[in-house]
Amino acid sequence: MNSARQIRPRDRDVVLQSLRAGLVPRRGLQHIQVGRAGEVEALLCDIERIADGGSAIRFIIGDYGAGKTFFLNLVRSVALEKQLVTAHADLTPDRRLQCSGGRARALYAELMRNLSSRSKPEGGALSAVVERFVSSALGQARTEGRRPDAVIQERLEKLGEMVGGYDFAQVVSAYWKGHDTGNDRIKSDAVRWLRGEFNARSDARTALGVRTIIDDAGFYDYLKLMALFVRLAGYRGLLITLDEMVNLYKINHSGSRNSNYEQVLRIFNDSLQGISVGLGFLMGGTPDLLLDTRRGLHSFEALRSRLAQTGFVREGLVDFSGPVLNLASLTQEEIFLLLSKLRVVYAAGDETKCRLPDEALYAYMEHCNRRLGEAYFRTPRATIKFFLDLLFILDQNPGVSWRELLGRLEIHPDPGPADGTNEPEEAPKEDDELATFRL
Repeated sequence: MNSARQIRPRDRDVVLQSLRAGLVPRRGLQHIQVGRAGEVEALLCDIERIADGGSAIRFIIGDYGAGKTFFLNLVRSVALEKQLVTAHADLTPDRRLQCSGGRARALYAELMRNLSSRSKPEGGALSAVVERFVSSALGQARTEGRRPDAVIQERLEKLGEMVGGYDFAQVVSAYWKGHDTGNDRIKSDAVRWLRGEFNARSDARTALGVRTIIDDAGFYDYLKLMALFVRLAGYRGLLITLDEMVNLYKINHSGSRNSNYEQVLRIFNDSLQGISVGLGFLMGGTPDLLLDTRRGLHSFEALRSRLAQTGFVREGLVDFSGPVLNLASLTQEEIFLLLSKLRVVYAAGDETKCRLPDEALYAYMEHCNRRLGEAYFRTPRATIKFFLDLLFILDQNPGVSWRELLGRLEIHPDPGPADGTNEPEEAPKEDDELATFRL
């Protein structure tokens, strides 16, 4: 067996445990991705545009269980490999793009907690990014025979030209002073400020000598600053992933909902006009979020005109160049390929140890098709879960045949939301994450 195809035990366990629990694995995505070549290629172009100092925005739209979260995670992993920094968060009733009462700041803080780099893909990379900036400046100072603080101030001048940039630069300078003097308290306070964790301006002034903090009003401005800063630190750009955008659709107060859509519009315009530097956004949501003319993005006229699908797209035609990417359901061939990959993952990459032959996969698919019908293609969470259950049972009971187990298997369709809509009332991630895995 070629060792290059071996799957590390940690990746294997994460994939299998996550899928059996109805979640998208954070590791090992490359072992189970199938199809969706056009969508991936389109996002690769976006990543290259961001890396070249440009900007991009995409709305990843799919039905309940269509694979949005998996696709977003896959693109994030690709961006990390391309030397971008990524940040991801789910919108919730307490985390919004535009709101008073700290909800927008809470979203910013969540993004910063989940800031990831290639060396820290699990999040918590903000300190490492700041440290890399300082180390890079020190290297330049040694090479040029200059004072480190002069080099740092010179590099940070670009930030001062942007909204909130002066205090942002002051905080980074404070981090350097803490680094230079061995004062870990100042370094910690600087990182806390950059994470949006200061609640009062007086506390920030006492700790760092700055008069402002990251608040609700500055949410998007500070993301633009962070995108420029990570480029100064030696990375190629920043990719922001916002999932569960359906929570904006669920805001009952029309004024509050529209203020969030105004923020979406601002981000959209800046991204397409090239105003942002090295910054990209991926926003995941359901068709209702996009198309509903009463509460969705299409209820906001400026967004409807920008996000409307071109009239040239007909059945059988695709367009991956627009801001909206619609994720389709699995095909039968893709389900077979997915199950094939799952059995290889279970065998840790050694195909000679796979317990199920192709015949068993076809029989299992036919069984699911009879039991679940359309849901077998559209939301195959139960299909995947029971397939993994089958593998685990076979492994623990070597005397039992797969034919015997299939005869006993009862698979029930995922009931979905009780009100018959495309999204569950509380929009739990596990209802959207397993999805189709058609990548």
